[in-house]
Amino acid sequence: MRSLIEASKRLVVLTGAGMSTESGIPDFRSAGGFFEDETRAQRMSDSFYRADPEGFWPEYKAVFLRPEFLAAKPNPGHLALAELERMGKDITILTQNVDGLHAAAGSAHVLELHGNIHAAFCPRCGARYTLDAILANDVPHCHAYTLKGGDCQEILQPDIVLFEQPVRHYQEAFYAVARADLLLIIGSSLTVEPVASLPQYASHAAKRVVINLEPTDLDERADLCFYERQAEVFAAILAD
Repeated sequence: MRSLIEASKRLVVLTGAGMSTESGIPDFRSAGGFFEDETRAQRMSDSFYRADPEGFWPEYKAVFLRPEFLAAKPNPGHLALAELERMGKDITILTQNVDGLHAAAGSAHVLELHGNIHAAFCPRCGARYTLDAILANDVPHCHAYTLKGGDCQEILQPDIVLFEQPVRHYQEAFYAVARADLLLIIGSSLTVEPVASLPQYASHAAKRVVINLEPTDLDERADLCFYERQAEVFAAILAD
């Protein structure tokens, strides 16, 4: 794999939950995960937020803003990808994760397809807020000044893709995959659409590498497959 990375001119990395489990963040969609319960999953939907935004926020915070999640740090895999970029590698990261750990590791070219838990926005006026504002109150409201005078006071919406909402940056992700000469799939089961279909848009000449604990539908077409923890794979590569 090291030789493939060194030879690559346009590297695209698609990361899923397995990228961050080694930072202490669980895979919500795995067996026994939070979203296996359909009722819980429904509470993280666009329709639930719209119907009861005040009731939505305690549910959201209980899932995504737990202290251990907010304290999570980039693991060796995140740091290795950031180091490749610092070394001058043309690398684009497409991530299904909402934890912001790629950016925290220092990666600059990151498309967060499902958003980021560290931000929120006002659905009425568009004002944007950081995590500090989200945590300041049980139910965060917009305090932007309006043309009518006074604060907006709309209940904020978290800057993640809720169930029933489309993924973000899909067209950019499509073009990145289409022009890549090396595609790394890290920690993704490739079962959640439309992101699961992105690898099929890679060119026939592009090399494909899968790093995941379980088999994926891409494995038969991949040049290399590693059924290991991603940090172990990167550690072995960097040790060579």
